[in-house]
Amino acid sequence: MIKRLDATDKARQLIKEISADFGDLMFYQAGGCCEGTQPQCFEKGGYYLRSNDVCIGEVESFEFWVDRDLFEYWKHAHFELDVVDAFGAGGFSLESPRGKSFKVNYRIFTPEEEKNLEPVRLNED
Repeated sequence: MIKRLDATDKARQLIKEISADFGDLMFYQAGGCCEGTQPQCFEKGGYYLRSNDVCIGEVESFEFWVDRDLFEYWKHAHFELDVVDAFGAGGFSLESPRGKSFKVNYRIFTPEEEKNLEPVRLNED
């Protein structure tokens, strides 16, 4: 199965640092508004998912959720979670006080990869 999500070593290291301080985490990438489409890191349960939001995978055992409408637009793309040394748009994400921001690098799946993608999970609440 082809994963829909991966992370750079730099992102994985930052996630380990944040989870040492906060415990279980979750990621959410919205389709726009306050923080644009910048991925956000919260304490697990710190963001309320909408019905049919999509979990595209896990990074360091923490779920990465995507806004249902954004997923429809990006469902043919591989997400790579990365981090940059910069303060995010609004500072809601747990990495912001560290002067860091998560970001996603995208690439389109090849036709061969599309045939064997890992399934996603919908939030059914």
